[in-house]
Amino acid sequence: MARLSLENPHYYINRDTSWLAFNRRVLEEAQDQGNPLLERLKFLAISASNLDEFFEIRIASMMQQIEDGYNESGPDGLTLSEKRDVLARLTHEFVDDQYDCWNTLRPALAEQGIRVLGLHELDAEARRFVDEYCEKELDPLLTPVTVDPSHPFPRVINKALCLGLLLRRRRRSAITYTGVVSVPRALPRLVRLPSESTTDFIFLADLVAHHAQKMYQGYDIVSSAPFRVTRNSNLYLQEEEARNLLESVRAELHNRRKGDAVRMEIEADADPEIIERLRTVFELDPWQVFPVNGPVNLSRLFNVYEQTPRADLKYRPFTPRELRLTAKSQDLFEELRRHDILLHHPYDSYDAVVSFIESAAEDDHVLSIKQTLYRTNEHSLIVPSLIDAASRKEVTAVVELKARFDEDHNIRWARDLEDAGVQVFHGLVGLKTHCKLSLLVRRDPDGVPRSYAHIGTGNYNAATARIYTDLSLFTANPEITRAVHDVFSFLTAYAENPSYDPLLVAPLDLAEKVIGLIDREAEHARQGREARIIAKMNALLDKNVIQALYRASQAGVEIDLIVRGICALRPGVRGLSDRIKVRSIVGRFLEHSRIYYFANGGEEEIYFGSADWMPRNLYERVEVLVPLRDEFLRERVHREILDAYLADNRKARILLRDATYIRAWQPLHGKRNRKPPIGAAAFSAQDFLISVAEGKQAALPIPQPAARKRRVPTGRER
Repeated sequence: MARLSLENPHYYINRDTSWLAFNRRVLEEAQDQGNPLLERLKFLAISASNLDEFFEIRIASMMQQIEDGYNESGPDGLTLSEKRDVLARLTHEFVDDQYDCWNTLRPALAEQGIRVLGLHELDAEARRFVDEYCEKELDPLLTPVTVDPSHPFPRVINKALCLGLLLRRRRRSAITYTGVVSVPRALPRLVRLPSESTTDFIFLADLVAHHAQKMYQGYDIVSSAPFRVTRNSNLYLQEEEARNLLESVRAELHNRRKGDAVRMEIEADADPEIIERLRTVFELDPWQVFPVNGPVNLSRLFNVYEQTPRADLKYRPFTPRELRLTAKSQDLFEELRRHDILLHHPYDSYDAVVSFIESAAEDDHVLSIKQTLYRTNEHSLIVPSLIDAASRKEVTAVVELKARFDEDHNIRWARDLEDAGVQVFHGLVGLKTHCKLSLLVRRDPDGVPRSYAHIGTGNYNAATARIYTDLSLFTANPEITRAVHDVFSFLTAYAENPSYDPLLVAPLDLAEKVIGLIDREAEHARQGREARIIAKMNALLDKNVIQALYRASQAGVEIDLIVRGICALRPGVRGLSDRIKVRSIVGRFLEHSRIYYFANGGEEEIYFGSADWMPRNLYERVEVLVPLRDEFLRERVHREILDAYLADNRKARILLRDATYIRAWQPLHGKRNRKPPIGAAAFSAQDFLISVAEGKQAALPIPQPAARKRRVPTGRER
């Protein structure tokens, strides 16, 4: 067999088409009749919110590069203009499928007494309510605009829902004008209607259209349609020239609302003249206009989910497992002096992480606290604890101001922390601080000062911890806590150590060491020793890592990749990646943990942390991976967690060589089944882990998929 070139663009999947395939898997959850009805609605809303961000960031960046004259190709060989044409087709197909899904869900919801009504469907009582609501709540917030030489087209901010109108003056009927009304953000996009027997809603945009004639006295409304414009939301910071990063980010946030338009959504039955006038105003190409067969902005369907108290149409609630100390320990610190503690959220309660920081703030024996903050929740208990502790001990916080779409929130937290006397840092120029670290120094009862660390895969956010799967490690291991201390010194002083062992730290050595670990598995395989890689992450994109995985596959390493989102690696290519299997799990919880297992000739190693295998994580962010030193914890992660994901045949999709995904139980050819074939036991990793957390099921054994037959590589393949 001829030696395969690892540079061949056919061996790489385009990152943006791969992301769209991920969002397609989210949409499939909305289409899946096996999911509770309101959860299906929520998945549809999530897919819409995801697509918003895709246009705001990815499409916007692509269009900016094309406008600046760039048309280079990526590893997959697609030039920017070719990718634009592909994405134009795929995004329109996706939006059509979203609205097909909505138009299936709407009658199904109505059968359950949950109705989203149009104006023509309202009874007399609802019409009276609507008229009163428009007069008292809506009208005072509306500003109708008629575009003419003295009234220019208003500046429509990013993702603001608006009503576009064609108007004709009654005294000069030959001329039509453009009218624009912004739907006020202060009001809910779905208004709850009074009803005793059903749960009824109406879209606020419909109420604005209903009220339009009262706003435009002296005009005939020829036609009207709601529309929404998505704008470029990238932040263009010149960090090297910025004297104050906080003020620079704040100024750029103001500009974000007014970035170039990249998409317009408008009702499908809108008058073509309205569409063309708006398209011209926003300087959009025809493909950037999305006529939709339903309400503009499906992400607002979250409101229906949140305001409908129907437990029977949602996932069964469960109570996370609380951290319990052994009888020998008086507190968490004493427990950690005996052994490390690993938590798997949301199955294990996040309260232990919050308590770790809260108790440190109150504990007079704790001398200092160091904390990274990337995305924390609005009602965080962690930030107030740091503020409270600042008056009594040394407190340092590294707040990442450039956490996308959380910038404004983090600016407010940073100012509050600074006002309280916390030493606040914003990381390093040109690098995002994405690692999840907390470090305490405590003088223990024996008089010895010791360090205690928390290292996680998720953000210090108690709200998302209920719906994201993440790992948390508590440790007093001196080598690890010393390395965490050195990482904080890097973040606050740019002080580089020759080594951060046993941690892997980006952008310093993480990429090099990850590739070294993969190459080591390849050497084990060549020597006939046990060799296997299991890697779970959000995205796999880095070309250097992908090529290392290809080489390992050629050497005989069996590789299982659990990649939730983007995967640029192409599996199943004979002689290149036929030992690599890629699966994605999309279900009740957002898979967010990053776990890396290496068989290592029988001396297995497991790392976890904040870093995906993407260029931005490996070279453009400060990231940390930590090894699991405790044999019991390694066994738990391998057998209870990773094996469960590999056994999943309910929510797992398998990536094929042609870059499409199929259900884990779906045949390669033929009809797409909705359920596993008869005789095959359905197994969901997330459901299994809930049962384990609730004590309803033992962690082992886990149903295992059939083992893959190991093909001995030929000499040339080696």
